[in-house]
Amino acid sequence: MNRFEDELHRELEAVREAGLYRELRRLDGPQAPRIEFAGKSAINFSSNDYLGLADHPALKEAAIEAIRQFGSGSGASRLICGSLGIHHKLEEALAAFKGTPAALTFSSGYSAALGTIGALVGKDDILVIDKLVHASIVDAGRLSGAKLRVFGHNDLDDLEKILRWADARQTQASRKPRVLIVTESVFSMDGDLAPLREIVQLKDRYGAWLMLDEAHATGLFGERRRGVAEAFGVAEQIEVQMGTLGKALGSAGGYICSSRALIDLLVNRARSFIFSTAPSPAPVAAARAALEILQSNEGEQRRTLLWKRVDEVKNGIISAGWPLPVVQSAILPIIVGGETKAVAVAHDLLQNGIFIPAIRYPTVARGAARLRLTVSAAHSDADIKTLSDALSLRKKVDV
Repeated sequence: MNRFEDELHRELEAVREAGLYRELRRLDGPQAPRIEFAGKSAINFSSNDYLGLADHPALKEAAIEAIRQFGSGSGASRLICGSLGIHHKLEEALAAFKGTPAALTFSSGYSAALGTIGALVGKDDILVIDKLVHASIVDAGRLSGAKLRVFGHNDLDDLEKILRWADARQTQASRKPRVLIVTESVFSMDGDLAPLREIVQLKDRYGAWLMLDEAHATGLFGERRRGVAEAFGVAEQIEVQMGTLGKALGSAGGYICSSRALIDLLVNRARSFIFSTAPSPAPVAAARAALEILQSNEGEQRRTLLWKRVDEVKNGIISAGWPLPVVQSAILPIIVGGETKAVAVAHDLLQNGIFIPAIRYPTVARGAARLRLTVSAAHSDADIKTLSDALSLRKKVDV
């Protein structure tokens, strides 16, 4: 055991020296604009709870009622005896919301990506991904055994070059390989949008399929708040729509919305679905309640308020002297550069009552460490003023 522990401590020390050490922060309360941890109170500018639904009374009441009716656990996988009525009702609601024939829920967005990509492509196929997609998509691609090709971030010329290469392989192969493109609509660390219309045109031209992760867009974009695909008018041309229930919907879990045939295939082929205990009733019910709010007048009011808050925070960041890339989302990356400096900036902000953790390698590239600032409809004018003041104060340290 001594050798085992020694090896682990050496590994941890190397992580610390690289400025990449992470630790869990225990929160002693719900997700909210102000959080309590380690005896400190801070304004939370790090949560993906964009519409402020995670502590909404309707979601909490739905979760409590689900526990009363179905208990605390699902008991088994969906294919054994864990497919509760509440799971089916959520999937029906998701399909109706997204405007697709069917939907399937997973225990997390990570498992949704893992199961779906593995079910769609294998060793004779080609998976094409944007360089900045979420780690779950990268891991799913590696596990699938498909030939993995990466195109430069939002680089349409690079994507077409890969698709042209894949098309040439199709004419030479005895079995026509599947070509699946996977990208995000809103990128989780940079906050920018994918050029969806052009990607759809390319995938149609070369006979590829497109899987779109709308995790950070659902509830925020589009007339019916379905996401960027709806906003760009291409939703019906996308084969696989993926998302999560733990961001704007304020609950937990992942989902796939698509054709009935794909959903049936996933039930039979997606290993992360087949071999996982079904999601517990409480978050499932909470997600369904969130969908109802999302499609109501309250949902539109919260979205409108969110975008107002985003503009206010942007102005505060720029006024404080920090560079901010052009983004069209509730994710505002303040690029710091070095990992150690990013940690120092985050620490100083926390001392001034602002919680924005430093994001470092391997989540982002080396030398591209940042503060990933996120905005919620639940933030107040006072919260934003405190943020702006704290950023101005920290900027003076660098000057």
